[in-house]
Amino acid sequence: MFNAKNKTDMQPEKTNGTGNGTTLISAGTTLKGDISSNGDLRIDGTIIGNIQSNAKIVIGANGVVEGDITGNQADIVGKVSGNIRAKELLQLRGECVVTGNLYAGKLQVEPSATFNGQCHMGANVVEMSNGNEQKAATQ
Repeated sequence: MFNAKNKTDMQPEKTNGTGNGTTLISAGTTLKGDISSNGDLRIDGTIIGNIQSNAKIVIGANGVVEGDITGNQADIVGKVSGNIRAKELLQLRGECVVTGNLYAGKLQVEPSATFNGQCHMGANVVEMSNGNEQKAATQ
């Protein structure tokens, strides 16, 4: 009459650790500390600290980040004070304001975006260690 479920059917699904979901820090939330994630991140609140993800990072229109951002891709619409490293595509969109250096494989900047800092492009630039960045910038 009723379908009997054994204990293995009730176990949570095992994931490969890549983090399939998107983590959201909503507007009105302030987080102090570093964030590290294997999945996508969307920031609509305020982060005071560094952000590192192996996926895409989106800073929404209300989002504010005071720290460095490192990820495969980054889509910035809000405000960032710190360096941004995107291995693939970095997009500065809308009325975003970025104060810091950019390291990107590819860069897309909309006319309404504001950026103050140095820009280093190319896949090999993003992979460099901090010590090599200084040497590359002076050459």
